[in-house]
Amino acid sequence: MTRHSSKLTAWAAALLALAATASAEIKLNENFSVSGYVEGSYQYTDPKPGESSDHFGIDSSQLVFNASFKPVTGVVSLFYVPGYGESDDTTTVLDAYFTYDAGNGVSITAGKFLSYLGYESFFTVNNPEISFANGDFLGAIPGYHSGVKVDYGTNMFSLGAAVVDSVYSPYSALKGDGELKHNGGFEGYFAYKGTKDLTLWAGVAYDTKGGFQSHSVTTFDFWAQYQIDPKTMVGAEYAHKDGGIGNKGYNWLGVLTHAFTDKFSTAFRVGGEKLSDGGGSFMKYTIAPGVAVTEKLTVRAEYSYYDYKDTDTDKANFIGVQAFFKF
Repeated sequence: MTRHSSKLTAWAAALLALAATASAEIKLNENFSVSGYVEGSYQYTDPKPGESSDHFGIDSSQLVFNASFKPVTGVVSLFYVPGYGESDDTTTVLDAYFTYDAGNGVSITAGKFLSYLGYESFFTVNNPEISFANGDFLGAIPGYHSGVKVDYGTNMFSLGAAVVDSVYSPYSALKGDGELKHNGGFEGYFAYKGTKDLTLWAGVAYDTKGGFQSHSVTTFDFWAQYQIDPKTMVGAEYAHKDGGIGNKGYNWLGVLTHAFTDKFSTAFRVGGEKLSDGGGSFMKYTIAPGVAVTEKLTVRAEYSYYDYKDTDTDKANFIGVQAFFKF
């Protein structure tokens, strides 16, 4: 999968020990290929005070169709999320875009694609943990939207800008709101890659109304990643979102991954989130070991501890075991 559909770039080094499980396109002919994954897990959450809950079953799956008629390429993906409780199962067209390679490092993309923002991948199978570091309160990192973007890259740096139907859709993180008249969105980023093993990334998103019909939304996102040695990587991110009262604050994370063997690696992560104007906050501490069982099958576990402030919950424990198959 490309970065546009999986945001693999930031986590490629983090998954070094599990590199053998990375999805590889299955070529159908010289113009078409397919790839995808399916993941399932057992997850147990125990808040205090409050009642514990668990989940056992499929988490999500994706099927990606790639077409190449250079200088034009196209991607269409189907994304399935099972319903829980009273919610219905959801199958949606997630990616639906084409890219024109204009040469000299310039590309133009139009259609439905993933936001630039976010260090952790939209797809949990591309992260070394089961859960996300934050986003429970603020939702600073956007999801999918439709529009046009232009990207430029060299060996030293890359940058891009996008005009989309919305950054924060009032309907779903899986799609935009499908109009510009009442709510338009803009995104841009710059990444520096000129120092060996180091990536510095900065991005901004602006939504004229953000789906809330009363206030514009501006988000700044910064992350850095450094490959200390072939087995060890560190990364950090800070995101600040201003969407007005009740929708303003920041979150952050720091992560270290280490490959103990070719098959076994572990992620150590700490993160947090804080709402402004007297809102709640939390700190989250995570350890997540993973094992590459076969070339395509990976199993991993996670334990996370939440420490809340100014909320109805004081603390919570999360335990999960997940398996995913990529092709």
